[in-house]
Amino acid sequence: MKQVSNMANTSNGSLATLLILFTISAAINTGAAQFPVQSQNLIADNISVVEGETATISCRVKNNDDSVIQLLNPNRQTIYFRDVRPLKDARFQLVNFSDNELRVSLSNVSLSDEGRYVCQLYSDPPQEAYANITVLVPPGNPIIESREDIVREGNETEITCTSMGSKPAATIRWMKGDKELQGKSKVEATYDRMFTVTSWLRFTVMREDDGVPVVCIVDHPAVKDFQTQKYLEVQYKPEVTIKVGFPQGLIREGENLELTCQAKGKPQPHQVNWVRVDDDVPSHAVITGSDLYIENLNKSYNGTYRCVASNSVGETYADYILYVRDSQAGPEAQRLDHAVIGGVVAVVVFAMLCLLIVLGRYFARHKGTYFTHEAKGADDAADADTAIINAEGGHNNSDEKKEYYI
Repeated sequence: MKQVSNMANTSNGSLATLLILFTISAAINTGAAQFPVQSQNLIADNISVVEGETATISCRVKNNDDSVIQLLNPNRQTIYFRDVRPLKDARFQLVNFSDNELRVSLSNVSLSDEGRYVCQLYSDPPQEAYANITVLVPPGNPIIESREDIVREGNETEITCTSMGSKPAATIRWMKGDKELQGKSKVEATYDRMFTVTSWLRFTVMREDDGVPVVCIVDHPAVKDFQTQKYLEVQYKPEVTIKVGFPQGLIREGENLELTCQAKGKPQPHQVNWVRVDDDVPSHAVITGSDLYIENLNKSYNGTYRCVASNSVGETYADYILYVRDSQAGPEAQRLDHAVIGGVVAVVVFAMLCLLIVLGRYFARHKGTYFTHEAKGADDAADADTAIINAEGGHNNSDEKKEYYI
């Protein structure tokens, strides 16, 4: 009986305690209703961080009323409760704690740390805000390869660039010299949530591309100016030009001629030949390497002289047309020809001027001229009446009056 009485007393005491708490809670709610406060607002930001670096998570509260803030990891484990760290991970460190903020740093971030972190505010009702951590993994050094090391002019080449082990997938661009080219890319996902990107570039090479760098540029949010390059080596046929050593200007009989064949190619031309088109080179001509020397020229040597250069890619040539003039065809002959031409031009100009003058005088003289017979006989008359009577035809011939206009 005594034990039952004690239990009844304990039960009555618990009921009394609950009644008191309920009364206090009601009073607080009534006071809150009479004196409303501003609503609280919990804020958190998403974070992108490079693998191995430090991420900072900030849980911020506007208009906090002393409610408790805590931070949870993606597994809903408490990292910090107010300024206390229950989680035994020393990489998490408290940066700042106040009524309005809980800021925590996470050092040496790894890919396993990626996920959604939860900021909790013990308010009424409780609030949550989320900070998503995205871990960026920079790609490894790009690898550039070509289908062949040496390309002949006019052929197509293919260059490949590979960027491995990045998150997210990288983007590859191509530059040839200062010009951007468009390649084709393929993205492959690996088992560890990484990506490998391969890009192919195809184009036709020209001799101007020899020695020009082809650059593979890898764009990724975790790295800047990440690139590799390969220099093109292009083989092409020789370029041939002929340079006249002497004489300069018109070539006359009895003079000497020297021609030099200049050939440039890749590889360097291994053979340079002089030939005469449709005929033989004069027997006394001297050919030394790329030089052609002919002395005591005459008109029988006129013709086309060709320099032919060749290498492993092919052969090309350049022509020189030789025209030997008479020995008088020197500076004096040139001046004589110029004088004759000048005289003929002067005579032609003078004749045209004379013709213009004659035509001008002719048209000026006949402009507005007319003829009439009505005054004939007037010069021999003694007076005006006699002049009228002596006029040929008098009034009877008045119909013969004519006028001419030009």
